[in-house]
Amino acid sequence: MGCVNRHDLGLLVLRVGTGAVLAAHGSQKLAGWFGGGGVEGTTAAMEAMGFRPPKHSAIAAGLGEAGGGALLALGLATPAAGAAAAGAMAGAVAVHAPAGFFAQGGGYEYPAFLGFTAAAIGLTGPGRYSVDHATGHAFNQPWMVALAFAGSAVAAAAVVGKRSRAQVPEPEEF
Repeated sequence: MGCVNRHDLGLLVLRVGTGAVLAAHGSQKLAGWFGGGGVEGTTAAMEAMGFRPPKHSAIAAGLGEAGGGALLALGLATPAAGAAAAGAMAGAVAVHAPAGFFAQGGGYEYPAFLGFTAAAIGLTGPGRYSVDHATGHAFNQPWMVALAFAGSAVAAAAVVGKRSRAQVPEPEEF
């Protein structure tokens, strides 16, 4: 076994740490693990925040976080994993934006950090210590980066756009 590459080791630590945090957070939404509300609780929260349809939004957020996080941790389909997690975090940023930047006041600092980190991993690639590397990068092709991030951006914009339109009050009739 050759010399350990610090770059690849750093990517491994970053991928596993970020992916585990995202997977745990998403599992709260999907399965109710770690004190989360599960799909039912997340659906109620999404409805209260103005997301339409709320159950689809809850499942999409949970899958983006849990699925994207698990794939990031493994280093599997890394561009798609990074894009999915970044897209889910873009939605979370939109939810927290009215409270300002800092997490202490309920702001978007934390989801923005997770989103930027997931996006950076998706763009950089998984490194040598990954399933993508072990499979000859079958699920980590250059064209996947552009496709994954474009798809994630469109999906995030659609979800946030539905929320924005749902929160606009109806004009009163006289």
